[in-house]
Amino acid sequence: MHSHHSHSGDYVLHAKDHLDDIVEKAVKMGFHSYCLTEHIPRNNLSDLYPEESQLTVADLDSNFDRFYSHARRLQEQYKGTISLLVGFETDYIRPSYLSLIQLLQKKYKFDMFVGSVHHVKTVPIDFDRALWEQAMQASGGTPEALYSAYFEEQYEMLINLHPPVVGHFDLIRLFDTSDSSKSPIASRWPRVWDKVTRNVEIVVEYGGLFELNSAAIRKGWTEPYPRSDIVKLILEKGGKFCFSDDSHGLAQIGLNFHKVFEYIISMGITEIYYLDLDSSGNTIVKADEVERLKSDSFWNQYNNL
Repeated sequence: MHSHHSHSGDYVLHAKDHLDDIVEKAVKMGFHSYCLTEHIPRNNLSDLYPEESQLTVADLDSNFDRFYSHARRLQEQYKGTISLLVGFETDYIRPSYLSLIQLLQKKYKFDMFVGSVHHVKTVPIDFDRALWEQAMQASGGTPEALYSAYFEEQYEMLINLHPPVVGHFDLIRLFDTSDSSKSPIASRWPRVWDKVTRNVEIVVEYGGLFELNSAAIRKGWTEPYPRSDIVKLILEKGGKFCFSDDSHGLAQIGLNFHKVFEYIISMGITEIYYLDLDSSGNTIVKADEVERLKSDSFWNQYNNL
């Protein structure tokens, strides 16, 4: 088993637990590969979350530097036991973040990274409903305008960065509480669906992986990100899926993976892909047959849940 997206309380204030303990639990659970992907250090104080109000930009920089060194030590320590990939998760808050990310990629050697959008018009869209509505007002005042702006900012991130893993593709839906929130985007807003289709095609063209992110289930959904309408589109376009738990602490490692696997089977996905390291330390993409995964001993730990 594998996961491509994780955080720890050592380096993210809204997460819990030590990075060493997180890796140790991933080993005990039987993960073959596990990606360590803390958030990039933001370079604008206005982009800090409330719990970060006491921090400076320099604090964020030094924090990320400590994470990178720590993750590399763990990678070497557990070599031969678990394949740890060291990366980051993007915060693509405004266009200037492109140069920030490029500077990080020059400073550090990363094995991979997760390309995510957590803001629209610089306003967080996955923090709470109030900020989601604020982002909606900044985008034009309607849910359709907000979705359109989100997928436009995602487009800019995708074409500029080509992330090997695309994070929670339809995160914009998290705080959509309308009666039609679970209905296909294509039937709600065809022009927004055109943007979704364009973005999916971009990722398929450069060979990125779409994560099936189990965090959506612990946040109240019955399925992972992305919802089934987008999964069907990705399948139609020949896209590739990977597992992610988006864990923010020990309790969330592999959480609801059995439900994600049920979703995979129900959607007719036949192959799951994952990132690994070859003997020279280079990142490679591997595939696993869903049919084989059905009998994997990894699932035994979910039998009594």
